[in-house]
Amino acid sequence: MGKIIAIANQKGGVGKTTTAVNLAASLGVLEKKVLLIDADPQANATSGLGIDVETVENGTYQLLEHTVPALELVIKTDSPNLDIIPAHIDLVAIEIELVDKDQREYMMREAVVPLKEVYDYIIIDCAPSLGLLTLNALTASDSVLIPIQCEYFALEGLGKLLNTVKSIQKIHNDQLDIEGLLLTMYDSRLRLSNQVVEEVNKHFKALTFKTIIQRNVRLSEAPSYGESIINYDAASKGSENYLSLANELIQKNASN
Repeated sequence: MGKIIAIANQKGGVGKTTTAVNLAASLGVLEKKVLLIDADPQANATSGLGIDVETVENGTYQLLEHTVPALELVIKTDSPNLDIIPAHIDLVAIEIELVDKDQREYMMREAVVPLKEVYDYIIIDCAPSLGLLTLNALTASDSVLIPIQCEYFALEGLGKLLNTVKSIQKIHNDQLDIEGLLLTMYDSRLRLSNQVVEEVNKHFKALTFKTIIQRNVRLSEAPSYGESIINYDAASKGSENYLSLANELIQKNASN
């Protein structure tokens, strides 16, 4: 039985999509069967895996509308053991269209939960907001992984996100767990980076992944080639970091 993990933070630019794509690719390389769902209208996870967003006819929009069965929306990627349900800019309209529907927070859960029989891990890349799309992703998920960049204001907004998680646990999904906080964009030369790591560990040590994602030029370049860091440069620091994270995640879930 697979596990659904949402990657969420309402702050933009914290490494959500980078983490979704590269964690999914790393889990695939480690021989897990993985599905990545792009639930962000910007569709960066889709283009980041080499899919031309303009050619996407069916994807997350149809998944939420229940107009096409989930398995028919799946596209194979060039990355081993990794499939994707892509996004398109039309996903922007979904929040307005879902507003009047009954059970609107449960549309993704209904569509995706049956896929847990098919995949070991289902990773959902959320939009940088706490709107209806992200709410759907969190209601459908078993856990949420929260990337936090090692920069000023890093912890700002974390309290709000944790409160959102609490209210979703209370109202929509009492099984929702926090998979962990992931420190991203770490630069060991910067005092600020080290202060953020200290601060996060001081307040949330039990929740924080041991793996820290370091700033890495190759990691920034990979999406422009439509490749995960594993495909783009397997020997890079970024690749090493995400494989370490994938291993940590697998071990953590094996012992649960």
